[in-house]
Amino acid sequence: MRVFLGITGASGAPYAKGILDRLLGAGAEIGLCASSAGIEVLATELYRDATLPRDEVLARFLGDGSDSVTVYGADDWKSPYASGSAKVDAYVVCPCSMSTVGMLASGAMSNLIHRAASVALKERRTLVLVPRETPLSSIHLRGLATLNEAGAVILFAAPGFYHGAESVQDLVDFVVARCLDQLGIDTDLVRRWGEGTSDLRPEVPRRAS
Repeated sequence: MRVFLGITGASGAPYAKGILDRLLGAGAEIGLCASSAGIEVLATELYRDATLPRDEVLARFLGDGSDSVTVYGADDWKSPYASGSAKVDAYVVCPCSMSTVGMLASGAMSNLIHRAASVALKERRTLVLVPRETPLSSIHLRGLATLNEAGAVILFAAPGFYHGAESVQDLVDFVVARCLDQLGIDTDLVRRWGEGTSDLRPEVPRRAS
């Protein structure tokens, strides 16, 4: 499976890391592009040091999976992901900033992430956008609606709680699992609804007679 992973400047680096690790575990071939703001988010949220240089951030982010990942610069228009003629199974932008949403919804492209996502839309391929913003303005909502109508999957970084989360990592895994579902990748990250969840359902208090 060949997947493009774009990382932009919205909060949500742990989600991107979780998606990357699971894609590597599934044997996917990954093309990675992170904007300058995306690098700063990775450095801040994963490594608690926004001053880390780009190369070091990417080296830490990729870990032992660097052999399966090709990193592209934001201005690398020669990347195969910039063309619809390249065979790509799915595209993910996580986290997806509202600036990226606005650019994509308008049809504009100023970097490889925008171009790859636009290719996904025009070629009718799987595109998953993972925004993390709240509250949303009407401008944001219109942009998201436009992208949904164009074929993108809008998968908000909004974890559920019914699977019995006991840690922040459990909440991250919930969103990662939902994203992987859209890519057709099976995962055992979280317990699905209806699978052993009866013990998680809260008791309904009885009214006093």
